[in-house]
Amino acid sequence: MGEARKAARTVILVPVFAPAVVVTVLLVAGTISNPELAGDVFSTVLRYITETFGWYYMLAVAFFLVFIVAIAFSSWGHIKLGPDHADPEYSFPSWFAMLFAAGYGIALLFFGVAEPVLHYAAPPRGAPETVDAARQAMQIAYFHWGFHIWAIYGLVGLVLAYFAFRHGLPLSMRSALYPLVGNHIYGPVGHVVDVFAILGTLFGIATTLGLSVAQINAGIHYLWPVVPMSVTVQILAILVISTLTIFSVVAGLDKGIKRLSILNMVMAGCLMLFVFSVGPTVHILESFLQNTGSYLNNIIERTFNLQAYSRSDWIGNWTLFIFGWTISWAPFVGLFIARISRGRTIRQFVVGVMVVPTVFTFLWFAIFGNTALHLIMNEGYTALIGEVQADHAIALFKLYEVLPLSSVVSLLTVVLIVIFFVTSSDSGALVIDSLASGGAAVTPAWQRVFWASVAGVVAATLLLAGGLSALQTMAIASALPFSVIMILAGFGLWRALVIEGYHPRTPKAGLQYRAHQDGQGLWRKRLTTLVTFPAQAEAEAFVSTTVAGAMDQVQRELIRQGWAAEVHRESQQRVSLTVVKEEWVDFLYEVRLMPHILPDYADAFDQGFEGGTEPDDNSGSASVDQLYYRAEVFLRRGGQAYDVYGFSAQEMITDILDQFERHLHFLHVSPGHLPWKMVEQPETK
Repeated sequence: MGEARKAARTVILVPVFAPAVVVTVLLVAGTISNPELAGDVFSTVLRYITETFGWYYMLAVAFFLVFIVAIAFSSWGHIKLGPDHADPEYSFPSWFAMLFAAGYGIALLFFGVAEPVLHYAAPPRGAPETVDAARQAMQIAYFHWGFHIWAIYGLVGLVLAYFAFRHGLPLSMRSALYPLVGNHIYGPVGHVVDVFAILGTLFGIATTLGLSVAQINAGIHYLWPVVPMSVTVQILAILVISTLTIFSVVAGLDKGIKRLSILNMVMAGCLMLFVFSVGPTVHILESFLQNTGSYLNNIIERTFNLQAYSRSDWIGNWTLFIFGWTISWAPFVGLFIARISRGRTIRQFVVGVMVVPTVFTFLWFAIFGNTALHLIMNEGYTALIGEVQADHAIALFKLYEVLPLSSVVSLLTVVLIVIFFVTSSDSGALVIDSLASGGAAVTPAWQRVFWASVAGVVAATLLLAGGLSALQTMAIASALPFSVIMILAGFGLWRALVIEGYHPRTPKAGLQYRAHQDGQGLWRKRLTTLVTFPAQAEAEAFVSTTVAGAMDQVQRELIRQGWAAEVHRESQQRVSLTVVKEEWVDFLYEVRLMPHILPDYADAFDQGFEGGTEPDDNSGSASVDQLYYRAEVFLRRGGQAYDVYGFSAQEMITDILDQFERHLHFLHVSPGHLPWKMVEQPETK
């Protein structure tokens, strides 16, 4: 058994990895060879997309928000993202800290002061530097960073978590299209989806890194004026941050991302409390309530406002950039949120992902944005406007100038920005590596290090090619194709939930059969199975022989009885039996090997394990010697959460027939016709 538990092997899905690397290399090489031409191209592309597809971006984001809220408060809201017995893997504070740090912690630090001040100085409508302009500035900031942003992240995270943890599909963007294309997700269609997801994530991380190093440069220049504001300094900052990211990547999810995320939240909370205490406290509380009410009252109007009658660059430079940036980040943030959300219900997931971060964001803008506006309007600090217009990155540090302990707070802010981005880059590398390896549970650290390094190179290249304009262009451009994938993924989730809703909640067939057989002298065999933790090779041998053989026997008998049945051996880890009946939903019985972290009590049994280290997390970054494999049953409606490893061929046949009987009963009691007919498209993985 020990031979099966070697160190993690290189896992690369070449049809995904190669195109993503080639496109990235071409972009970097082309930009470096002629930065001025690249900058002109980026500007032209940005203008074309915002003028031509602005309406589509706004409509798509509105759809994402309405769809995810409707799903959460429908009868499907109780469905768990995983087996029905699953519990959340992380406490709520840890979960929130990780999803928020990965989401947009850096954006709040960059735009928390800058955006309200800039909108106050140049509002999209009305006179600048007025009370109405201040009111508009805060409402726009709330709109840009409120429910819409988290609806984008939440939709991707919900789709991936549902299909990965409830249906046992790879934790990869391709899985979102499974209800639409079936097993074609393992072919070119799935490869294309994952390539777009990788590129979107890379450019999203590069955009964030570009903004963060600009602000770090501004903070260092403020603290030590001898350090200039220059691209050279910012590229050096990218190098330092990428190095720190590599250390975090090697540490793993729990030791790296989780701990840094909690530290982020503590430091961000301390900054908020400090500014709230020394700033206009009563005014902050009043404006927070008023702006929240205005946001909720005007959310529909702002969602569909494209300045159709007063065309300007404002909508492209602000709303479309922020929404496009968010969509380009959605594969990364959504997949990362999914990875840490196993065991929560759909309703818990949506409420947690949307409401809590949004309230925190509103508080952040109320504290920092309103403090800045109050200083300008009531304390005469009008110089802040010109300084922010000249350099967005300096806004937060210029605010600190008129507050106590400005040097100490500025230094803490620089440290916080660095930690925020290390967290984002680390989790981004984890996600890209998962996409490029076909959703593999275990990959070597060097692969994540590679992707973290690539993100740094892309960010440095785009800074050379035109700074913020180039970063904006790549974010919005990469969001265009991925937004289409998101719409299809939402439709696929709806189809899967509809079919699951028709199935009654009944005990698992396999468990019922085991309970029946216990009285026939097989309890010793069952006990042996309970305390056995098979390695990958042993589990694969069981699936390819016992399970596949039982399915072959059932298939032959079904064909003899006049039913169309097929057995698909897609890999040594996955075999399925499909029974097709025209105009009805197919019956699918599938056994998949699912890796799990060895429980702590496993050492009590003599299994001959070579590994003796403690698992550092339970979300896919453990080493091979910390894993065992369960042969779990999956039906059309999702995973059934029971393990058939150790079943005999006869027991497997009985279990298949039990589930087939339930399927026939489902067809009997379901409506005359379902809203679709899902037909598998078998294709070798």
